[in-house]
Amino acid sequence: MDPFSAEGELLTIHNAFHQGQYQTVLDFDTSSLSQSNITTARVLKLRAQIANGDTKGALSSIQKEKGPDFTAVRAFAQYFSGDTSSAEKQIDQLLSSSGENATVQILGGIVLQGLGRTDEALSLLSKHQGNLEAIALITQIHLQQNRLPAAQKEVSEARKWAQDSLLVNIAESWVGMRLGGEAYQSAFYVFEEIAQTPSSTSSKALISQAITELHLGRLPEAEAALKQALELPQKDTEALANAAVLMTLMGKMGEGEKYLEELRGMDAEHVLLRDLEEKGSLFDQASGKYSAKVAS
Repeated sequence: MDPFSAEGELLTIHNAFHQGQYQTVLDFDTSSLSQSNITTARVLKLRAQIANGDTKGALSSIQKEKGPDFTAVRAFAQYFSGDTSSAEKQIDQLLSSSGENATVQILGGIVLQGLGRTDEALSLLSKHQGNLEAIALITQIHLQQNRLPAAQKEVSEARKWAQDSLLVNIAESWVGMRLGGEAYQSAFYVFEEIAQTPSSTSSKALISQAITELHLGRLPEAEAALKQALELPQKDTEALANAAVLMTLMGKMGEGEKYLEELRGMDAEHVLLRDLEEKGSLFDQASGKYSAKVAS
């Protein structure tokens, strides 16, 4: 039996992880799982720990662990802690020795894509044997490459055999956000259902709902969803980044700057802040070529 199917014993922890309910994953009781699923569940718990910002704790807990699954998690944690050279070295070793391992494919694919080695990431992920997370990651990479037809094809093929899968619904919604038009509304329904259901809500889901609201031109509703995300116990940097952008679009410049300052305090290297700094530098360079003319 597929452990991630509707009857599988990993369905709950798997869905919780992909809904962004990382504390639920960490609290999940694995004592009754069959031996064959223990490692997969532990990998999900370690990934949730890393997603919650406790990279050091995750690394410490697997310091003495061996095997490709935990080596891949170690490289994954190193990458997100900034030690990209060590992460890359370990992933390269795993590519030659354990490329058929599902954990290596997923975490290795994420690290390789992050390092700009897109072709190798796609090659590794394409080795999957019906792994829906691999399909979702391939879809995401195609969208980053602006290869919309390839992303659509990936989701369409998965839909044929995994109709009710949460991951397929999410990946299809990503594609819908790129397609636009009526697809925005379809994506909204998926993210709203996850975000507004008490048993599945999370910062990640609320941010996704807010982004679809924004694309639909419903700015006050997007603001409400982001405020819900920011009121959760653990403040999410992505919620702050999106709130800053939304406040700017709504003309609330002061509030937008407040969110940016808070974001700087939590993650000074956030992609939005780096992009703003780069664009500001380019503007200064361009404006420096011109001098204002003062009318007499």
